[in-house]
Amino acid sequence: MKIHSDLSKRAVVESTKLDWIASPMKGVERRMLERDGGEVARATSLVKYAPGSAFSAHTHDLGEEFLVLDGVFSDETGDFPEGMYVRNPPGSRHIPSSAPGAVILVKLRQMLPEDTAYIRVDTNDPAGWQAGRAGETILPLFIRPDEEVVMLTWERGARFSAQSFPGGVEYYVLEGSFEDQNGRYNAGTWLRLPPDSIQNIKTHHGTRVWRKTGHLAI
Repeated sequence: MKIHSDLSKRAVVESTKLDWIASPMKGVERRMLERDGGEVARATSLVKYAPGSAFSAHTHDLGEEFLVLDGVFSDETGDFPEGMYVRNPPGSRHIPSSAPGAVILVKLRQMLPEDTAYIRVDTNDPAGWQAGRAGETILPLFIRPDEEVVMLTWERGARFSAQSFPGGVEYYVLEGSFEDQNGRYNAGTWLRLPPDSIQNIKTHHGTRVWRKTGHLAI
């Protein structure tokens, strides 16, 4: 299966307009944003767990990265409420479940073999947020020379000068909306721009986004 699998092309998906598709496990459904492969695939998806649902034990050969958007997601390492950002490195294994139900933004098979860090960040904790450009606050989630994952809040009326992304850029809009020279992106929108893209960003009403850069050049 191939969905927006060509990383050299711009891709935009309004996830709220997608149907939920049943997974192999009862009570677990997906909205597929990008995918290259079958049930084992390089993928970016929204995954919804019904209350009391669980997925069978499995190993992430090339890692797993997710942000809890709603509810509480759990595995044997703990409970992750809304706002938790988690990275499980290549070779990690777990048994995911959710007692109250959950929705997560998850990326699979997109890490390097040498990426060995387990990361847990509570994005609701104000202690980690720091000032960025004028009108911007930033929360670092994972930083290394070839990849950066952050959460950004842009204030109402914020406008930024042109920014280039040699290694590409990917967004998921959590709240509000923003615009660039190619369109407007509302809450629930997933956007991916290829390497060497340039953006002129502004927001009329303010927004909060999850952003990942550098990873598309690998």
